[in-house]
Amino acid sequence: MDITLDELDKRILNALQTDASQTNQQLAERIHASPATCLRRVKRLTELGVITRQVALVAPEKVGSGLTAIVEVTLDHQGDEHQLAFEAVVANVAAVLQCYRVSPGPDFVLVVQVADMAAYHALAHQVFAAQKNVRNVKAYFSILRSKFETRIAV
Repeated sequence: MDITLDELDKRILNALQTDASQTNQQLAERIHASPATCLRRVKRLTELGVITRQVALVAPEKVGSGLTAIVEVTLDHQGDEHQLAFEAVVANVAAVLQCYRVSPGPDFVLVVQVADMAAYHALAHQVFAAQKNVRNVKAYFSILRSKFETRIAV
């Protein structure tokens, strides 16, 4: 379904991506619209699925999850049912923050956030080694996050 966004919708989305904690009144002032219009537009964008959720971004190192791993996973069998089964496994693992089916190359790329290397090892054993259909796992460990952005240009 194509969704047409006008300039007001785009201003709302840009403002919320910068700070979703602002009140409707603050948002309305920031984007130069009435509070009622702003509230109606945000509700519409949410109902259309343009706004999927509003969250707080947490500094992982401040809460004991200082190790980020980017993990490539290749399956033995790549049929849709096998990919869905793997996705179901990782969907229930809190440390797996993101899971992407990719092509070409590995079948999946995961973004994993854990406390330390011991926690990664435990996760790798639980999620990768215990799955019969996982053929290959290649992990890259972040030594510095020089950019992190959640904002999408609209």
